[in-house]
Amino acid sequence: MKRCLIILCFLSAFVLFCSWGFFPHKLINQHAIYTLPPDLSYFYKKHEYSIKEFAVNADKRVYIDPAESPRHFIDLDRFEETDSIEIPWYKVKKRYDEQYILSRGIVPWHIESTYKKLVNAFYKKDIPRIIKLSADLGHYTADAHVPLHTTSNYNGQFTNQIGIHALWETRIPEKFYKGYKLYVGKAEYVDDLLKFAWDTVKESHALLDSVLGIEKELSQETPILLHRSYILRGQQIQTNYSDFYISSYHNRLNNMVKRRMKKSIYAIGSLWFSAWVDAGQPDLKSKFIPVEIDSLAIQKDSKFFGREEWH
Repeated sequence: MKRCLIILCFLSAFVLFCSWGFFPHKLINQHAIYTLPPDLSYFYKKHEYSIKEFAVNADKRVYIDPAESPRHFIDLDRFEETDSIEIPWYKVKKRYDEQYILSRGIVPWHIESTYKKLVNAFYKKDIPRIIKLSADLGHYTADAHVPLHTTSNYNGQFTNQIGIHALWETRIPEKFYKGYKLYVGKAEYVDDLLKFAWDTVKESHALLDSVLGIEKELSQETPILLHRSYILRGQQIQTNYSDFYISSYHNRLNNMVKRRMKKSIYAIGSLWFSAWVDAGQPDLKSKFIPVEIDSLAIQKDSKFFGREEWH
């Protein structure tokens, strides 16, 4: 019992450090289910709880797998141009040193890799694997929609804006999600998966100057006393951005975070649907199969292998 309480307290703190935060990732995966056609949504709705809970497994793996972190981002500013790398992963490895690419992030290729595994799971009607891979694919796709996941300046560390990562992708959606209308219509088939992934990260990267520039202007124009405040997170009192600062940034972004969340939802639903189609549209109206949820519980003394924005 004591060990469980320790883990729960640790997880309540960890939510501050994750891409999109635990709650937004779950919300995005949940709403992606509502984009699916009836024959597929029947299956996903039966397993909605598991798909929501597993939405954060990829972030938990950063504590146990050194190979996990590069799957969540790509530093487009560390490439002279991207045309030469918008190619399948096996060609990338022939053209470049693998560590060179891994150090810059691999999220578009890992979206493709996870997608192919999901197609295979659909084909085999492997229910537990479909659930876990769907959740993972949702996570990586959502991360690709975050502008700060496309740059080496991922937490504003080069522009004196440290903390902007959690401000944009966690604090804003946590505070304003109730006012977001997240219905995005019906999922559509994706013809070129790798192009779809690359278009997503390039679209995100195009928003980066606004993400950083708007916060920089706000910081300079707002009295320093209004930047931070003490907040209660679980059982801990922490210093974080004030509600005033979060609201001001949100307003100046003009619903950018909401738009990226909606784009994520549509993209995830479309990828799930496409994987199912590519597998031959298998009939998944089988009996409900429960899947263990807490298999990736984070230990209090776990080593962290990710980037600094999660600290």
